[in-house]
Order: sequence, then C-alpha cells, then structure tokens
Amino acid sequence: MTVVAAHEELQPAHAEMIKATLPLVGANIDAITRTFYSRLFDAHPALLRNLFNRGNQAHGAQQRALAASIATFATHLIDPDLPHPAELLSRIGHKHASLGVTADQYPIVHEHLFAAIVEVLGAETVTAEVVEAWDRVFWIMADTLIDMERGLYEQAGVSAGDVYRRARVLNRVDDPSGAVLVTVACEANFEPGQYVSVGVTLPDGARQLRQYSLVNKPGDGRLTFAVKPAGEVSEWIRDNLRVGDLVDVTVPFGDLPVPAPGVPLVLISAGIGITPMIGILETLPVDARVQVLHADRSAQTHPLRERQRELVDGLPGASLQVWYEDLMSLDGVELPEDAEVYLCGNDGFVRAVRDQLLARGVTRVHSELFSPNDWLLS
Repeated sequence: MTVVAAHEELQPAHAEMIKATLPLVGANIDAITRTFYSRLFDAHPALLRNLFNRGNQAHGAQQRALAASIATFATHLIDPDLPHPAELLSRIGHKHASLGVTADQYPIVHEHLFAAIVEVLGAETVTAEVVEAWDRVFWIMADTLIDMERGLYEQAGVSAGDVYRRARVLNRVDDPSGAVLVTVACEANFEPGQYVSVGVTLPDGARQLRQYSLVNKPGDGRLTFAVKPAGEVSEWIRDNLRVGDLVDVTVPFGDLPVPAPGVPLVLISAGIGITPMIGILETLPVDARVQVLHADRSAQTHPLRERQRELVDGLPGASLQVWYEDLMSLDGVELPEDAEVYLCGNDGFVRAVRDQLLARGVTRVHSELFSPNDWLLS
C-alpha cells in the first residue's frame, strides 16, 4: 500500500466550522452529490461518456462513494486521533491513476461540487466562512491525492495521465463459469493483485472504462485479465473481443501489498473476487504456507475453478476450502495468528467476512472491492 498523509492541518477556526456544519452536510450529502454530478455532466458531458462508469452513476454508487470519502476525510481532519484514512486515499489514488486522472481535473470537480453545496443548502447557510473551511478540506484531500498520483505515474514510468496502450489480443479463453480470460501483448511491470483499466467504444459511441484484475504471472510481456460478463463493458468484451483485435489497456495499478516471504497467507474470495487471489497464487514460492477459502453459488459458477485447484495442488503447504450456496463462516476454520489475510468479493461479502475476522482479533487484513465503495473498508 502506498502511504499517504495530508500535508496540512485545518486551522482551528476551520476545524470548528467543519465540526459545526458536518452534521448538516452529512444529512444532505446524497442530494449534494447528485446535484454535483448533474452539474458536472451538464457542463462536461464527455466525462460521463468517456471516463465515469455510467452503470455506477445510474445506480448511485459513485455518488455515495464520493460523499462518504469526503465525509471520512473531513472527520479525520477535525479529530486526528481517529485512524488516518491512508488506505482509503491509497485505493482512490490507484484507481484515479488507472483511469488517467490528472491534476487539472480537480479544479473542475471543485467548481461544481461547491456550486452544488450552495444550491442544496442555500446561500444563506453556506456563508463565506463555511465555504472557506470546506474549501480547505477539499484541497488538503485533493493535494494529497494529486501528489500521490504524480508519484504513481513516475513509478510506472509514464507522463501524468498517459496510461493507455493499444494492445493486441493474443488469446481468449471462455471459462466454464461464464467468465472470459483475455490475454494481450503489453510490456508492463506489475505486482500480484494489481489490475488494469480496459476501454472500449460501445455501440452508442461512448468510450467506457472498467477495471479487471490480472491473473497471470508477470514477466513475459503479456497481461491476462478475467472478465465477468455483468455490465455493458464486460458484456461487450464477451460478445465482441476476439484474438487479433486491438483494445485499450492501461499499465497496471493497485495497492494490495506484495506477500512477504515466509509469512503465512489466507486468501479469501467470493465469485469473481477470486481473480486477485489467482494472481497472488501464480507468484508464490513452492514453500509458501497458504489457506485458500472461496465462496460461490455453485461449482458451475465458480470462476477459474480448475486453475485455482492446480495452483493449490502445486504448493505442498497450501489448502483449499470451498463454500457453495451457504454463506462463508469462519467458525471452526483455524487461522495462523501471524497470517496476512487477503479478502476480495462483493461489498456484502467483504464486510461480513471482515467482521468475522475482526471479531477473532485478526487485523492484518488487506481488502479489495470491485465497486466504488472503498470507504466501506475504512
């Protein structure tokens, strides 16, 4: 995980103003973010067509994610004794980098977000003092992310935002579960558990982006990602992408930490959340100690089931336990006290299993969500 920290603290007067207005902003945050995105897309319609996930916008997931992220960060600034939201900011920064977000886009967000705050709460409530305090919250958070994203681009060896590559499809495998594995030619370094953004042009002309975890071992000039056909981009890939085609793929990003040598691992997943776990299994040394726990609706819907079994069988110190139909329960599952736990799946699964782990005193948990709801993990 990339460690980030705010460069500045709020001035006492700003902190008091945030404390006083946070409940009001929080009570209206859904309306504020809806208004913000409406204003943003009215002024910049290309952002919805070519950058933002239209599905998440339609379901409100992106709006809730923005609202919760800003509220979480503001809460930390007025109470520094709370846990620092470093993990939240790290996940946001990596996702931004994977989408090619650049520093010049933050003032655009600022303009329409603050206009939305005034529109929803009223100019008589949003005084100059209120605007000044929340302006500091926004720019402390934004500057932290901008610096982090600049560092991520430098680490990747690319100019800011220059993350997309035209890559040729070398192989396509239709997994029995319905998932599609796509291999493209791309010279890019990556770590196990990272992901790429894939951009496709849909029938209505919109260029939409989705992120997919890498499932192959690095080092051979190829990237293999697994696609669950749910949503317009994933379904387009399933129906249209063939060997020999060209597709836009980013250099990899993602902040799941690389497993430390000699430390026992527990890899917990559900559904397509298996993909970063496959990426980790592909790179483990033969003496690795690892427990693999996976939940799915059935053996037929279990993605990469055969490859998972092959990888586990190739490690003498590995074991595999699977739950079908039933919810995963860790009751009776012995976990090493010094284990590093990796957890990936849908929101409800990750939160439920994380609660079980925390109840058992397991705190070294690295989580990944395939949604904008990273704030749920903070």
